[in-house]
Amino acid sequence: MEGSERSQATGRQAQGKPPDRAPDRPLGPGLHIVATPIGNLRDITLRALDTLRAADLIAAEDTRVFAKLASAYGIANPTVAYSDATQDANEPRILRALAAGKRVALVSDAGMPLISDPGYRLVRAALEAGHTVTAAPGPSAVLMALALSGLPTERFFFGGFLPAKAGERRRAIADAALIPSTIVFFEAPHRLAASLADLAELLGDRPAAVARELTKLFEEVRRASLAALASHYATQAEVKGEIVIVIGPPGEAAAPSGETLDAALRQAMTSASVKDAAAEIAARFGLRRREVYARALELKRQGVP
Repeated sequence: MEGSERSQATGRQAQGKPPDRAPDRPLGPGLHIVATPIGNLRDITLRALDTLRAADLIAAEDTRVFAKLASAYGIANPTVAYSDATQDANEPRILRALAAGKRVALVSDAGMPLISDPGYRLVRAALEAGHTVTAAPGPSAVLMALALSGLPTERFFFGGFLPAKAGERRRAIADAALIPSTIVFFEAPHRLAASLADLAELLGDRPAAVARELTKLFEEVRRASLAALASHYATQAEVKGEIVIVIGPPGEAAAPSGETLDAALRQAMTSASVKDAAAEIAARFGLRRREVYARALELKRQGVP
């Protein structure tokens, strides 16, 4: 009889039907990293809700933002702010709760905590203290934008937010130029046009996508070349929403002639240091930075200002 029941249960799963409901498992003590919706509140997972409702304390990037989610799903557990601005003040309280055997849930404003959001320091401290750390996975703007981009997905590099300052942003783009995979960046709406212009100049006219307002009412994914995207957003007076830029991997372009390389270096060195100019030109043409830097030094010795 027992063997027959086991076979029937296996058959139900094989036919795509859900297995019998598993017994409830109480949430154990430790730090539980919980992914929350990136826009649409219905994207919350059942496990995330179970974890949040069972937690003794919820560490939220912004308690006011989390309150909207908590109100929608009847979560009334104690909360504490845990952001870059509040972690020094509130991290000791969270660690004391963990030391007392409490169950602490960590959430960011949206998506998976720690991904361009606070939490790494707390996770490291919890692990060093010997506490259990686990995660309830869920929505991720990085993965959703990548999946919708129409670009290669087997390998990708996530660079977080591009720097706000133009010089630092260009250096970050130059650093990523030779990565042989799809590249994903976050960007703020008011910097989108400038960043796309820098990306088009430094990476060449690669295929790309700009994903905006993912899972929300005005979700948009615009797919085009970097140059076309830069041109489009340069004419947009106001861009709203959380933005993800996805850029295709580098192609195999022909190497520039010596004259073309020297001319590009001379132009770049009129407004940048030798090091920064070499990085920019190496990224633009897909060349080894060390070799371009050596050529830039030689031009400098020849009297290039």
